[in-house]
Amino acid sequence: MEGVAYRRLSRIEGPVVITKRSRNVGFNEVVAVYDRDEGRRLGRVVDMSEDWTAIQIFGSSTGLSAGDSRVEFLGKPMELRVGPGLLGRIFNGLGEPIDGYGDIFSSTCLDVNGLPINPYARTYPRDFIQTGISAIDGMNTLIRGQKLPIFSGNGLPHNRLAAQIVRQAKLLNSGESFVVVFCAMGVKYDVARFFLDDFERTGVLANVVVFLSLADAPSLERLVAPRCALTAAEYLAYERNMHVLVIMTDMTNYCEALREVSSIRGEVPSRKGYPGYLYSDLSSLYERAGKITGSSGSITQIPILTMPNDDISHPIPDLSGYITEGQIVLDRELSQRGVYPPVAGLPSLSRLMKDGIGPGMTREDHKDVSSQLFAAYSKVKQVRNLASIIGEEELSETDKQYLRFGEKFEQIFLTQDEFEDRNIEQTLDLGWTALRTLPREDLLRVNKQFIDKYMGG
Repeated sequence: MEGVAYRRLSRIEGPVVITKRSRNVGFNEVVAVYDRDEGRRLGRVVDMSEDWTAIQIFGSSTGLSAGDSRVEFLGKPMELRVGPGLLGRIFNGLGEPIDGYGDIFSSTCLDVNGLPINPYARTYPRDFIQTGISAIDGMNTLIRGQKLPIFSGNGLPHNRLAAQIVRQAKLLNSGESFVVVFCAMGVKYDVARFFLDDFERTGVLANVVVFLSLADAPSLERLVAPRCALTAAEYLAYERNMHVLVIMTDMTNYCEALREVSSIRGEVPSRKGYPGYLYSDLSSLYERAGKITGSSGSITQIPILTMPNDDISHPIPDLSGYITEGQIVLDRELSQRGVYPPVAGLPSLSRLMKDGIGPGMTREDHKDVSSQLFAAYSKVKQVRNLASIIGEEELSETDKQYLRFGEKFEQIFLTQDEFEDRNIEQTLDLGWTALRTLPREDLLRVNKQFIDKYMGG
């Protein structure tokens, strides 16, 4: 379809330009805005009325004047060029190459807004993904096709944890490795450099597609970046039949950009100034994960979000928890005590874990061990609170055993090296090592035959 061009802008308000309404213009349509020197800037239709069209420019409107500019409606949504050459490439948030190698060789372009997956076409996620990290594999298991966010806070090692998952994640039964789509939104340059250096040093860069929208990029680019990344992931998963792991950091920066754009458009704010459609907007990203009937490929999502003031009830983690299938919560107190990864035992959960563990998938005792570790660690929290009031020497002998269990659990099960890749047998054996600290009669969640088999005696 030929683009329609209009001379003169009606007015310019920051990054938003207003022009007279043209016929057959669609929401989210891509627009080219030309200044007096024919310099070209891309934008996107963000609002329409009977007489006017509002266009938000990707970048600054500096240098544009209402009288000397012209607008060309390109008659298509934002698209990403996809093909076999995606792997190993680095793009900006708009899907433009920034690694110096030019466009990939392909004539296939896909709408970055994607299409919703028919629920009937989805297949239930059941395949265990071994990340090599005990706190995840043992107690908050990741399943292929799941969306499992990491809830973190400023200064916590979520980037190191994400890089470790990228290095180590594999399907246990087939041994197949993942290709990774990595999307960074509004991150500082040193964070982007950390990930790129880590991918390069460990040799995984050839299997990674990177989308970088740095902190100095326009807000609108942050909103487009995850959609470009998920479009690339859908192509690799459903057209090339690959197992794709999508890491998106930081979802908080994405939501801040959404709030900023909403404010510019004059929309009525909801909780903490975020737009009322924050839930449906996040859903449009998170629900692009899963497995589809007829394709051996899959998309597994690990979004990372830093909770403002470590507040898990903040709108961003709160709504993300409703949409996703669990969360891995990082704990500041554990981190300050030198535990890596500082995965909080009790608030973390994986809702799909029960369907991907057990005989034939991980090990027969996995469900019982996980359940017992959760229950015992919950008791540890109670005992520590009691000890802080009455003093440790006043505790009963059983309570002291729980304190010893808590120390052992954190030091040998939760704590591991950044480059240590534990298989599921090692993880479960470490769980049993911690449980040996407790009286046998307290192991009520474990089948007696497993106690005899794995605990000895």
